[in-house]
Amino acid sequence: MSEPLILQPTLAADACVIWLHGLGADRYDFLPVAEALQERLRSTRFVLPQAPTRAVTINGGWAMPSWYDILAMSPARAINHEQLEESAQQLISLIEAQRNSGIDPARIFLAGFSQGGAVVLHAAFLRWQGPLGGVIALSTYAPTFSDDMQLADTQKQLSVLCLHGRFDDVVQPAMGRTAHDQLAACGVAVQWRDYPMAHEVLPEEIRDIADWLAQRLNTPMPRAEKHT
Repeated sequence: MSEPLILQPTLAADACVIWLHGLGADRYDFLPVAEALQERLRSTRFVLPQAPTRAVTINGGWAMPSWYDILAMSPARAINHEQLEESAQQLISLIEAQRNSGIDPARIFLAGFSQGGAVVLHAAFLRWQGPLGGVIALSTYAPTFSDDMQLADTQKQLSVLCLHGRFDDVVQPAMGRTAHDQLAACGVAVQWRDYPMAHEVLPEEIRDIADWLAQRLNTPMPRAEKHT
């Protein structure tokens, strides 16, 4: 795996967000978002990993950055589970690296868009056994969740924010909602927010993410400037 892009905060880092991009994108895709969030979260480090380049079956076998191969789109995503596991393990290694650097795992958050979100959900709820700050799932789905999955107590305590476009024709909103409902059925504190958008990100959504993170990191709202 290529080295992740790391955006250091202006203050000493005491929290971290590890953010996975979507299919066909790269580690720079969410750099503007991380920079915008860091204006408010001034002691939060952002780690932006890069997916390996591999052939993607549903895209005619073309090679592109991909956390795992997608073999078919319907009736549900058919995926390469071995590659998903590899990506989840890479993510866990990044969590451990941040923990070993001195960041409290309870202040490490995982975020992922589309395919990256699927890796994040899988790693956070089916592989990682320790504490985390929470999970941000953007326009994504959970191909490895089931209605009868069992979660550890530490996983049930995770806060999760699911965000989706109402007009998303790449990852249908129902797929994201199913992941939300499966977590809720396990007792996870999960929130659902949808937006008038397609498979994309809106400024309003980023503001909501900033508020959600700031609340969990006890970050005060920036003071309004006084004009005299």
